[in-house]
Amino acid sequence: MKKGLRVVLLALLVCSLFMVAAEAKEYTILVMPKLVGIPYFNASEAGALKAGEDLGVNVIYAGPNQADAAAQVRMIEDYISRGVDAICVAPNDPAALTPVLRRAKDRGILVMDWDTPADPSVVEISVHQIDDKVFGEHMWDLLVESMGTDEGEYAVLTGGLAAANLNTWIDYGLAYAKEKYPNLKLVTERIPTDEKQQEAYRKTLDLLRAYPNLKGIIGVSTPAPIGAAQAVEERGLQDKVAVVGSALPTDSLPYLKTGALDVATLWDPGKLGYLTVYLALQRLEGNEIYDGMEVPNVGKITLWDDGRTVIMGPPTDFTAENAHLYDF
Repeated sequence: MKKGLRVVLLALLVCSLFMVAAEAKEYTILVMPKLVGIPYFNASEAGALKAGEDLGVNVIYAGPNQADAAAQVRMIEDYISRGVDAICVAPNDPAALTPVLRRAKDRGILVMDWDTPADPSVVEISVHQIDDKVFGEHMWDLLVESMGTDEGEYAVLTGGLAAANLNTWIDYGLAYAKEKYPNLKLVTERIPTDEKQQEAYRKTLDLLRAYPNLKGIIGVSTPAPIGAAQAVEERGLQDKVAVVGSALPTDSLPYLKTGALDVATLWDPGKLGYLTVYLALQRLEGNEIYDGMEVPNVGKITLWDDGRTVIMGPPTDFTAENAHLYDF
């Protein structure tokens, strides 16, 4: 065999080996929720891990035990040191995470947010469950429908005061109510419950004592409507105080049956976890993400004109009649 031919064949062999190695690369993707241990983020964990199994990706699902931005920063710093390929985070406080996410980006790590927006300057993809404006306005419509009137006193329970997604939904809802339901009266500023059902229960008892004419409560954060319904049921006020909000159907069902919770609205957090991993892998592999893209186990997604904001889909309302049909 001529020397020149041997060199060409050797070069082709080396190239093929590199291609096989590239195809065989197993990416490591960190998916970090606001906190672990609550049903919503347990469901999103199951979805993220399922995507890892289906797609051949090493998924690490890890977060703090409390909704604590400082704890998220420390954990992300640790995973930067370990050398992950992507960090997908639901920030408790977007501004607090900007420096550490910028360091990750500077290291060549793909940075995404999911569930809750981070600083847009540091993320390549922002995975949203829902159109924020549509969802915020929808919760206020549900409240008025459940109250049976568009006038009277109401209150808003939230998770953490720095949670960007919760604040965005509430801001849209309040602006919408000002125009469409001017006779609704918000009795106090949005009330934080630290993503804890017990805290929402306690704060609702305080509300019921302080405002005896209260007609409605909106819980924005999955534990909040459940804690509010628990307090309303305990006080026997199911027929006087309407409770609506974003909650899981399995958590909601007992209170929907008693009427303490009128309606819950949400999306499938398992699909959100799956979508986050799927999109991270697409970007790591250099594949295009486009409007109307069909994602396995999720469906068609919407991509905004900014090229980075992905909307998973519309919300689903859970009632006493249909909540038992869902397993999350």
